[in-house]
Amino acid sequence: MTKDNNNGFDKNLIRELALLLDETNLSEIELEQKDFRIRVARQLRIEASVPTYAAPVAAPQPMAAPVAAAAVVEVADPAKHPGTVPSPMVGTAYLSPEPGARPFVEVGERVNEGQTVLIVEAMKTMNQIPAPRSGVLKQVLVKDAQPVEYGEPLFIIE
Repeated sequence: MTKDNNNGFDKNLIRELALLLDETNLSEIELEQKDFRIRVARQLRIEASVPTYAAPVAAPQPMAAPVAAAAVVEVADPAKHPGTVPSPMVGTAYLSPEPGARPFVEVGERVNEGQTVLIVEAMKTMNQIPAPRSGVLKQVLVKDAQPVEYGEPLFIIE
């Protein structure tokens, strides 16, 4: 290890580890060799400058024909699908970082483990929800600005 005369640590190594955190979406890296140990960590948070969403106004829906209603009933329960991503908390789900922006992910896109797939607002705090595994986004099970419950299916990733 090369050491800096000022504080005993290699500042270039620390910078490289910090860049590696950003490139890999990791939150922490730790190295240890003999009597030398270095840990670089970061906390992800959304600043207060994130715009708030207005509650959606429900528009009157026309009555569906009985045939259309029967087709909806035949859809399998997404909660039982092995690729279902459940909500980790109660709150309001947002599919994009701000109103009118492109969603974090869209159906058919490949997602990586740890990649932000949506935001759940809980008690005025915007919480980034990461993909629990890598795969292809097969289905979005919630609408933008929809209230969600703990454990409610949000996505299917295969």
